[in-house]
Amino acid sequence: MKQTILSFLTFLSLYSIVSAQTVDDGKKFLYYEKFTSAKQVFQKLIAANPKDPQAVYWMGQAYIMSSQLDSAKTLYQNTLSAGVNDPLLWVGSGEVDILQGGDINTAKQKFEQAITATTATKGKSKGQPDPNILDAIGRAMASGSSQQGDPNYGIDKLKQAAQIDPKNPDIFINLGLCYLKLGSDHGGEAVEAFTQATQIDPQYARAYYRIGRIYQSQRNKESMDEWYGKAISADPTFAPVYLQYFQYYSEKDVTTAKEYLDKYVANADKDCNTDFFVGNYLIRAGKYQEALQQAKTMEGSGCAGFSRLNVLYAASYDRLGDSVQAKNYTQKFFSIASSDEIQPAYYAFAGRVYAKFPETRDSSIKYFQLAIKSDTVKEEQKAFVDSAAKIAASLGNYSMILDLMQTAEKLNGGKLAATEYFNLSKLVADAAGNDSSATFDSVKYNLGDSIILAYVNAYPDQPQGYRFEMRYAKTSDRDTTRGLAIAPIERYNDFLAKDTAAGNKKTIFTNYYYLLIYYAQYAKDLPKEQEYQKAIDVTNMMKQVYSDPGSEEYQFADKTGKQLQSSLDKYNKSKASGGTGAASKTQK
Repeated sequence: MKQTILSFLTFLSLYSIVSAQTVDDGKKFLYYEKFTSAKQVFQKLIAANPKDPQAVYWMGQAYIMSSQLDSAKTLYQNTLSAGVNDPLLWVGSGEVDILQGGDINTAKQKFEQAITATTATKGKSKGQPDPNILDAIGRAMASGSSQQGDPNYGIDKLKQAAQIDPKNPDIFINLGLCYLKLGSDHGGEAVEAFTQATQIDPQYARAYYRIGRIYQSQRNKESMDEWYGKAISADPTFAPVYLQYFQYYSEKDVTTAKEYLDKYVANADKDCNTDFFVGNYLIRAGKYQEALQQAKTMEGSGCAGFSRLNVLYAASYDRLGDSVQAKNYTQKFFSIASSDEIQPAYYAFAGRVYAKFPETRDSSIKYFQLAIKSDTVKEEQKAFVDSAAKIAASLGNYSMILDLMQTAEKLNGGKLAATEYFNLSKLVADAAGNDSSATFDSVKYNLGDSIILAYVNAYPDQPQGYRFEMRYAKTSDRDTTRGLAIAPIERYNDFLAKDTAAGNKKTIFTNYYYLLIYYAQYAKDLPKEQEYQKAIDVTNMMKQVYSDPGSEEYQFADKTGKQLQSSLDKYNKSKASGGTGAASKTQK
């Protein structure tokens, strides 16, 4: 009897816990991005009723939002196999398939079947799909990166859902996210959708927050502050906005960053994510040993399988100067992290770590390319281009630099800023100067030259491009036998001749001296009399630059020209008399 009473009390206790928590409670935790709390709610609901499709679907969503795609897939598949053949689970299953690289058309078939199965067949709603199913489909298409799913398909379904259920702000959140996946050109439509959510529910902090995220990506701090401020005013317990502020200030003002981190920790779940951001702050604050200890504490307290623990270890060791350990933990992170867990900054960090080892610099460039591809902020992408180009230059890989330059041009919608072309051209010129290889590669030379010519062509009124082109040609032709610098020098002198300032005159004269030496000593492709004549013509141009007969420059050019003319006359006389024309061109 006593045992029966205890069992009954246990039942009542379990019932009270489950009955006190509902699917809506779990969804509210997801809204606040408290994924651990949400999963705890759904786990209890599923334990009480494993065939509750709502609890199962939202548990799967909690897994997806926590980057646990395999767990979501297993849950949906097992529940469907157990006979819970619910349309909402078809949608969840299709979403996981898309996020794991499955065929999108197959997923769409599941979505369309779910729509058909839930379309009303009688009453006032006859022929009308279930707006919750349409919203779930839109959520699936809003999920993941811009390379996953079909946001236009999601937009179509969400607009249909909004017509049926115009008072559901979640529909407009998913609509805005789908617009964002289409690219920055659709940012205005995304803002409009998020704004609609705030009009439906003025306390819907997530909508204000999402608008703030857009302005943050555009580096518009004033508007970012405005909308983040509205999110905080609508709901001061909405933790994600504090996290964004922490990340924004983490590289600008570590004290302010800490203030926002404290607010985030106070309102977020106490889990591995929260611990990770505390460790992230310690690194930003220069407390590297404390950050390393934070990682070790996390590992010993249930976070050993948390993928970003390896990021914390890698960053800590990197700052402590242990590049080998930093690389090891970076490799471990990428070996276990799912694609949606990898942020652009993690790719960039890997690129910087791998660049420290000569044997992995090619891999470093690939990581930076992944950072460029996955980021959505143009300024960040171009910064990654710059980092990758520096590594490519250290490898003498001009083809890669050219590819990166073209990527940057596409990001910019056309030509780059003069400073950006300057930096790329300098990389190429410096790399050529540092290359001690005795083997000349014409293909490689032409690639480097095309990078610098892009600068010249984009900004023909600036001298730096011409100067880099000439310098690159000279260092690529160390023995001057190929004459690579001849055309660049002539172009540079033509540019300088537009302004006869003293500094330009000196540079033009020096450039002509290079041409003089080339034609007098190294030119091999022309008949000898033409080579002599070219050199004489150069001395005449030198006298035009310094036309004062009393100047040192004029006298040098005049004397050299007369010597060359004498040599040419001897050569022609010898040739006319049947000789070999042995007069030396090197006379001065």
